Amino acid sequence: MKIGVAREIKVHENRVALTPAGAERLVAAGNEVWVETQAGVGSLLPDASYEKAGAKIAASAADVWKSCDLILKVKEPLKQEWPHIRKGQTLFTYFHLAADLDLTKAMMATGAHCFAYETLEVNRTLPLLTPMSEVAGRMAIQAGAQWLERSRGGSGILLGGVPGVDRAHVLVLGGGVVGTQAARMACGLGADVTIMDVNLDRLRYLDEVMPKNCRLLYSTPFALRELLPWADLVVGAVLIPGAAAPKLIRREDLKLMKQGSVIVDVAIDQGGCIETAKPTSHAEPTYVIDGVIHYCVANMPGAVPRTSTFALNNATLPYAIQLAKLGPARAILENPALRSAANVIAGELVYPAVAESFKLPSTAVLDAAKRIA
Repeated sequence: MKIGVAREIKVHENRVALTPAGAERLVAAGNEVWVETQAGVGSLLPDASYEKAGAKIAASAADVWKSCDLILKVKEPLKQEWPHIRKGQTLFTYFHLAADLDLTKAMMATGAHCFAYETLEVNRTLPLLTPMSEVAGRMAIQAGAQWLERSRGGSGILLGGVPGVDRAHVLVLGGGVVGTQAARMACGLGADVTIMDVNLDRLRYLDEVMPKNCRLLYSTPFALRELLPWADLVVGAVLIPGAAAPKLIRREDLKLMKQGSVIVDVAIDQGGCIETAKPTSHAEPTYVIDGVIHYCVANMPGAVPRTSTFALNNATLPYAIQLAKLGPARAILENPALRSAANVIAGELVYPAVAESFKLPSTAVLDAAKRIA
């Protein structure tokens, strides 16, 4: 199969979907790999490293999209890329369709087969979301600490405090991978941390493994409102796989928060768990509403591409190899993990959570696969 890697064009997105080591594996499996020139430079991976691995360098994105049957990406296709996508082509990337109706309809209109990293499930885990969730969770605390600085408009509080001065209070909404990593980082810096979640088993587990400066609370709207006046930094880390994130903090709740406090909504890829959240970029990462700084960068791991690219490729490569070997129809019919990654097949929406988010009709994924087999 001809596999293409296009350079990411999202603002300040420096990750690349395939490393030279990954290209070498795909070539060894009998595939032809084309990488757009300069696709890896943001992750310090020059064209020569791909050529040495057996890949071919394409002069433009158009060449990659036109000639390749399977396209590997990091972020969702942007509007400039939609015209390149053709019927029967397979895309394997982060889509986060439940947060974007226009993107969902556009992918359906192309007739392409869209496999999403973020919904691929194995034993009730999301292995292709996990590495970027780990990165984003840790980065949420780095970002929050920076924007709490007075020079950036924050309240001027140091996360860990100093002897004789109170430390910052960090509230983490969600005890999954993002929330756990964020809480670990905040605890390590000495902050006073609270994780809220609705899964009692998860709370019991976290109670055993988290540091002593982290407390666990069952999440209810009432309990959340009680904690907002206390919080200096709030991290939104709620995930419902493939579906839009629930809005846990409402616009009126911002009035409960301190002036100069910070919200980092890591769930923004899925629409955000804060009602006032809207996607931002690394170029303009924040905005202020009611005196509360909102940091809602939709591709946080793109700021540390060297780490993120390798972490992502370690997770995605085995499935990319299988997808290339089997093709979209057989991948769905024979590989349960790739079946769970299928979101749009030949113009049909096959992931129920996305369909429910927009009240759109959906098709059984196995039926859709049989039609294209």
